[in-house]
Amino acid sequence: MEIKILGTGCAKCKSLDKITREVVEKNGINASITKVEDILEIMKYGVMSTPALVVDEKVVVKGRVPSADEIKKILTA
Repeated sequence: MEIKILGTGCAKCKSLDKITREVVEKNGINASITKVEDILEIMKYGVMSTPALVVDEKVVVKGRVPSADEIKKILTA
């Protein structure tokens, strides 16, 4: 599984990155996590408000920080 955190480095973006990494580690999910901070790269996903969570090239959350439970549901579905 390939996970991307889209965000320019704001507090919410850092929070999403931290929560996602914790969920992956805690649940033993086999995933690589990449942080994308380049605004042009972020816009390629059609994301206008960050942070955003991309799983296997599909935008699953944008413009907010989901709870750890929500991230777990997304990643284990």
